[in-house]
Amino acid sequence: MTELGNRLKEARIEKGFSLDDLQTMTKIQKRYLIGIEEGNYSSMPGNFYVRAFIKQYAEALNLNPDEIFETYKSEIPASYNEELPQQLSRVKTHKSISEGNSKIFDILPKVLIGVFVLGVAGLLYYFLYNHAGSDSNESVGKDNEQVKFVQSENLEKAKANELEKQNTEKETKKEEEKTPVVEAPKQEITVVQSQGRNSTYSLKNADKFVVKLVATGKSWVGVKNSTGKMIYQWTLDKDKVPSQTVDLTAETNPVIRVGNAAGVEIYVNDQKLEYAVAPTQNVQNITIQYVPKTQ
Repeated sequence: MTELGNRLKEARIEKGFSLDDLQTMTKIQKRYLIGIEEGNYSSMPGNFYVRAFIKQYAEALNLNPDEIFETYKSEIPASYNEELPQQLSRVKTHKSISEGNSKIFDILPKVLIGVFVLGVAGLLYYFLYNHAGSDSNESVGKDNEQVKFVQSENLEKAKANELEKQNTEKETKKEEEKTPVVEAPKQEITVVQSQGRNSTYSLKNADKFVVKLVATGKSWVGVKNSTGKMIYQWTLDKDKVPSQTVDLTAETNPVIRVGNAAGVEIYVNDQKLEYAVAPTQNVQNITIQYVPKTQ
């Protein structure tokens, strides 16, 4: 095992992560993670991927990748992009083809727009020429008609209906003022039990169950349903991915697993969840028992 591999492995164990946890967080296959810890890079696709995997491994453990590369540069292979000449050749070929056709494509939309405008103008001229005369004759005939003002026979009835409506609204308002207002019970979050890295809370009197995760530092966060299946996971960073919101109304006992509890704040329906983090327990498993308001 190399010095780099030993340092990364110790940092992973200190934070309470298994290789399976790290595989889920970084999307790097477990056999490559083992190769990094053992200093065996022969199974990896190339030097570029070796450096990329080491960088992701370090970031998942909140280590500085630049410091890792500088300290252990003698152990980390240099990166060579063997495909660069071929890629440059493809770009050059694509560019030569595109430049030849770009002028034609630039002119074509303008020609089509010009033809469309001329067609619309011709239709408008035809319509106005054929219909303007008949419309003007009809309007002159209508202007000569005598305008009659007829008083509505239902005017008095309309006034009576309006008065009755106003009286009804006044009576309704008085009844509403007499009726006492019963406030709905407020949301309640209580601690069921808390031991080490495992805590359980109860959520009651809530119509919904929406969790917002806000990064104050950097941490991996995963959400499991009541059957233990991972349904969501993110790497939160206050500078890159500051927050995530997830609707868990359909879940009754979800578990929120936080890799670096000190770097994440949890809000349940906009109410901050207060949980204590022991100095030696960065990883936290938080179970929230949701009881819908209708039950």
